[in-house]
Amino acid sequence: MDIDMKAPGVDEIVGDANPPLDVIKTGLVFGEGPVWDRRKRRFLWTEIIGDAIWEYTPGVGSRRIVHPTGHGNGLTFDLEGRLLVAGWGARTIWRIEHDGTMVTIASHYQGKKFNSPNDIVVRSDGTIYWTDSAGGTVIPGMVGEDLQRYLDVQGVFCLTPKGEVHLVIADCTYPNGLAFSTDEKILYVNDSRLGIIRAFDVAPDGSCGPGRLFHKLAGSEGGVADGMKVDQKDNVYCTGPGGIHIIDKSGRLLGRLRIPGHCTNLAWGDDDWRSLYITTFHDVVRTRLQVPGVPVW
Repeated sequence: MDIDMKAPGVDEIVGDANPPLDVIKTGLVFGEGPVWDRRKRRFLWTEIIGDAIWEYTPGVGSRRIVHPTGHGNGLTFDLEGRLLVAGWGARTIWRIEHDGTMVTIASHYQGKKFNSPNDIVVRSDGTIYWTDSAGGTVIPGMVGEDLQRYLDVQGVFCLTPKGEVHLVIADCTYPNGLAFSTDEKILYVNDSRLGIIRAFDVAPDGSCGPGRLFHKLAGSEGGVADGMKVDQKDNVYCTGPGGIHIIDKSGRLLGRLRIPGHCTNLAWGDDDWRSLYITTFHDVVRTRLQVPGVPVW
């Protein structure tokens, strides 16, 4: 794997030599939503246009485990180990129970349908946060017959443990990836249209203060601000032009992992959380880094 070394500190992450890039799966139609399942020691991802959720078990291989999904997008787990899905096409947030039952847990805000839930994270108190851009409504066949947008905003929402839906961030152009800092005091949200990452201070009640510019992505290659994660040293990893951009907590670009194809998202995995799984439009690949990522519930 090629690496652009931009600043001191990136070698601590990638090691002395360029780490290899292992191919996990090829032939996808819009790979997305990667997440590691620590309980079952498996890796999951969505195939948005292919309308499926896939599973990869190290040493075993991959298989499609859910089809159809309502063109699901982002995946994560709640505190009870249930799989949460940002329903890009279903326009809902839904969950797979331990017995395999699929349950919608959020579908409207103030009586209005969501736009097209994109990516999703869970805070340590159980609150679920997701971005709600309108991308699914403009691709034929993704959201069914109802293409109407009912909300005036493309923002960030949350679902509290009490079952209340709140609009957390309203001033977005096209919100996409989101991730908490290690102490959960900052919520990072990127914007695909503007090519920026903003940082929002998070209050104890889960609300967010005004956003500030954290980093502006640069590069002439293909790729946009999309999936985003944080490692245990509070470095931010974001898809962007040419691959994965690694940014330290001050907003300085450390380096870039050059990934073939158009990167869509990324997730930490394996028992030590040092494997970085990466989805692209057509493939899933994996590499090993020296700094572990923040574990998923």
